[in-house]
Amino acid sequence: MPDIQSLPLPWLAALFVASALLIAYFGSKMAAIADVLADRTGLGEALIGAVLLGAGTSISGIVTSITTAASGAPELAVSNAMGGIAAQTMFLALADIFYRHVNLEHAGASTVNLGQATVLIILSVMPIMAYAAPQIAFFGVHPVSPIMIAVYLIGLHNAHSIRQEPMWQPKETPGLRVEADDIENDPRSTPLLASLFAGLVLIVGACGWVVGESGLALSGELGISQGVVGALGTAIVTSLPELVTTIAAVRRGALQLAIGGIIGGNMFDALFVSASDIAYRDGSIYHAIGERALFWMALVCLMTGVLLLGLLRREKQGPGGIGWESVILLALWLGAAVLQVALG
Repeated sequence: MPDIQSLPLPWLAALFVASALLIAYFGSKMAAIADVLADRTGLGEALIGAVLLGAGTSISGIVTSITTAASGAPELAVSNAMGGIAAQTMFLALADIFYRHVNLEHAGASTVNLGQATVLIILSVMPIMAYAAPQIAFFGVHPVSPIMIAVYLIGLHNAHSIRQEPMWQPKETPGLRVEADDIENDPRSTPLLASLFAGLVLIVGACGWVVGESGLALSGELGISQGVVGALGTAIVTSLPELVTTIAAVRRGALQLAIGGIIGGNMFDALFVSASDIAYRDGSIYHAIGERALFWMALVCLMTGVLLLGLLRREKQGPGGIGWESVILLALWLGAAVLQVALG
């Protein structure tokens, strides 16, 4: 592996920006493929968004968290994970601006997304509990890390069950857009599309490694705390695929795919902390982080709670043609970003 951290500052900045552009470009190609695969597999937009699109577009983020944790930067690794979830939740508010018919959470109602959002809150709370619990580690891994992985898998199984045998249904309104409204006509075969998606995942993952290495080096060169670089630097860059694919999905009319991609991606991003704990070899990563990372964990719980209420309330339209939950999500993220930058 090339030693990126030894490069001069201009090269580090150029690599960071170039990787961001590549992540955004190739990440944008994933939404259309995932939308077609959702129709062809019969799994549905919300579930495909949660699993395929969510995990696929998150590959750069998990590579960043694992490599920085292995390099002995636990604060950057965890802040990258939680900052990414916060940024991606805020991206739904930006996508709401692009969908001008009704509030995005009203039109893209899905019981699968409700279930996924609930699991996300559980996954976000568990690292906080580990942080406050006694310092325990087996082979350098805290017991909460494998439990989080189990909760994620149970959540996916639960989402599949909700789709197969739903006990709740969103009320039909003129603004509700169902998956049948989105007709795919891609001439490419399903195996070819799956192969293309896998190739894009590899490219985005490689860019994620470059982002992590250059971000860690920039933190040292510029004297910026790892928490700020992680939550507002690498987190935003590695989350660019989610922003691009979400807006692309909204423009295609695949609203449940857009919302499911964000919530499912956030669920997968929560596992970045588990993966970082395994990669971090100096004990439990939960007891190596500071209050900055804890702040972003709490913010993720708050923002996901607001999003969940918005999905349940299904307001048709709020200020500026978007929902009140979108306004609140934007305010929460911007307020948190300003606060963290001010603290240095």
